[in-house]
Amino acid sequence: MTGIAEKLASNQKQVAISEFFEKNKHFLGFDSLARSLITAVKEAVDNALDACEEARILPTIKVAIEKVDAKKDIIKLIVEDNGPGIPQKSIEKVFGQLLFGSRFHAIRQSRGQQGIGITGVVMYCQLTTGRTTHVRSKIASEPTAAVVDIGLDTRKNKATKSNQGREIWYNPDGSSKDHGTEVTAQMKAKYQKGRQSVWQYLRMTSIVNPHAEITFTDPDGEMHHWPRVTERLPTKVEAIKPHPHGIELGQLQRMASESTDSRMTVFLRMNFSGVSARASKELCVAAEIDEKTKPTKMNPDQIRALLESFQGERLINGKPVKLLNPPTNCLSPIEELLIKKGLSKTIDSRFIATLTRAPEVTQGNPYQVEVGLIFGGNMPADKPVEILRFANRVPLMYQQGGCLLTKAIESVDWRQYGLDQPGAKGVPKGPAAILVHLASTNVQFTSEAKEALADNGEVIEEARKAMLEMGRGLRKHLEKKKKMAKTKEKFELINDILPAIAKKSADILGKPVPDLAQSITKIMSAVISETETVWNKETKQTDVSITLFNYTTRVRAYTILATWPEKAGAAMVNNDTGGRKEATGVWAWKLDSLQPGEKTVLSYSLGGLEKGDWTETDIFFRGSQDVIGASKMDEKFLEEIRRQERALSEMNEPEQERDEPEAEEPIGEPSVAAPTGQTTLFGGEA
Repeated sequence: MTGIAEKLASNQKQVAISEFFEKNKHFLGFDSLARSLITAVKEAVDNALDACEEARILPTIKVAIEKVDAKKDIIKLIVEDNGPGIPQKSIEKVFGQLLFGSRFHAIRQSRGQQGIGITGVVMYCQLTTGRTTHVRSKIASEPTAAVVDIGLDTRKNKATKSNQGREIWYNPDGSSKDHGTEVTAQMKAKYQKGRQSVWQYLRMTSIVNPHAEITFTDPDGEMHHWPRVTERLPTKVEAIKPHPHGIELGQLQRMASESTDSRMTVFLRMNFSGVSARASKELCVAAEIDEKTKPTKMNPDQIRALLESFQGERLINGKPVKLLNPPTNCLSPIEELLIKKGLSKTIDSRFIATLTRAPEVTQGNPYQVEVGLIFGGNMPADKPVEILRFANRVPLMYQQGGCLLTKAIESVDWRQYGLDQPGAKGVPKGPAAILVHLASTNVQFTSEAKEALADNGEVIEEARKAMLEMGRGLRKHLEKKKKMAKTKEKFELINDILPAIAKKSADILGKPVPDLAQSITKIMSAVISETETVWNKETKQTDVSITLFNYTTRVRAYTILATWPEKAGAAMVNNDTGGRKEATGVWAWKLDSLQPGEKTVLSYSLGGLEKGDWTETDIFFRGSQDVIGASKMDEKFLEEIRRQERALSEMNEPEQERDEPEAEEPIGEPSVAAPTGQTTLFGGEA
């Protein structure tokens, strides 16, 4: 038996990371020929977008697919970008070493974190065709581009290089390229059309990356172009420190053993976000640890006690230690106006609503939910709505049914918002597309292929709230359109029939045609609002006018409210009728007396926007008589806006406390402002 045990032990050997993934390539998304191609495009495009954004360059990305051998399903993929390029000495590590990257330890929003992506493509190409991957890269400071063929030694997890050299890189117009990277890869894959295709992936990518210009040439030579619709790059994100609520025992042990801090209070404040000078002392008291103890001197029981203090299991005066929320400058949401622009350029519709919720925190990780709904146009009314799922600006193409974001959509009763949903279960049907985006420092996927998000009750509830608010916007839009259509029809009939009757009667009686204004007013018995939102080419501003007609026999009094993109940086100008700010993104005017037959006009302009940013203004009212063309103000809507304002304020207020000096060690974390969060529901004609 001893001999057998020794023999079995001698057969044990370590498996290289790259060798493991070579035998389990389906973990990385290479489990079918069609899916393998999408995965390869995804990894190359994600790298291009990341590189451009970090260098603050507006991305211009070209993707081309060519059929090399149709019978054997051999395809050539070429992806070119205008990013900063990769220095020659770094190419082999970027493309030829798994788990090599700059984002794994950084706590911030990013497309990739594991350092697997593009090296997985190199490995798959080598595995299925035996071919190396050709890389050409140029940085601005060098006159020529570096070129090299990259392979992967899977046993050593190391790149193999061949045909290394330099060359002049010319653009199609004959000029030399300033900077960028081009990847050419041959692989066994299959190009297909439809919802799970390269075209769909690039289309979805263009929606949530409206600052990017993407060109795609398919195997048939047909070119597809998604233009850039904004010159504004995404907000630059900053890495933050881990928050105590997201720490696990092993991680805390490692951090303590590697610490060089002289005392526990300094260790807690300098290595974690959300820990003020006060909190650092209270955590030590709760864990029964002397605050002068060196972190490296803590024993296992003390580390466990400190973790229990983090989680609120150990109390101070009967209460858990209050920790601050982590900074939210680690997130970069798309923002409402840009989601609207991205949707408008790819889908024809009649109505768009978008919403960016304020940042929240789950298990110590900041996250933010954004949603968009596009309705009408040429979308089929008898099929399930199109679901567009994204995580950190990356499209999720597969496993829709098992994804947290889909479950959030299915949790809403869409029947009350104008969509068909038998039994109030499942994906609704109707001429619509629903977009949902999760921006987070720690996106929890169901697998390494990053195709669906794992369940998280807090995130689902936050996404559900966003859906409900967006659904209310759709319902109000449909109700307003229906009422306006009926009123317009009635008004046109009255204006056609009454004047004709009056003229014939006057002719018969030989009397002048009577003034019909009062009669029309009595018959209409309605207050009508008409709103116009137009781009002014001369002033480069958006002009808004709200006209109220009182077609009733009584004097009317109202408060008229209008939405405007305040959080997007818009400024309200030329507002001669005054009014006041009701909440973030909501302006109000009080009309004390609107006489029968009278009309009044409220007009103003919005500065600081680009053409197409703001195309329709939502109008609300307070008053006893309904206003056709406006929605009665739902006070819950305003309260939700104010709640989100308070949430943002609370995230900013603790910064003073975060900088609170400690008597023994006057060191504090730098103050970081939370990013803008938008809560106003934007509805508009696309």
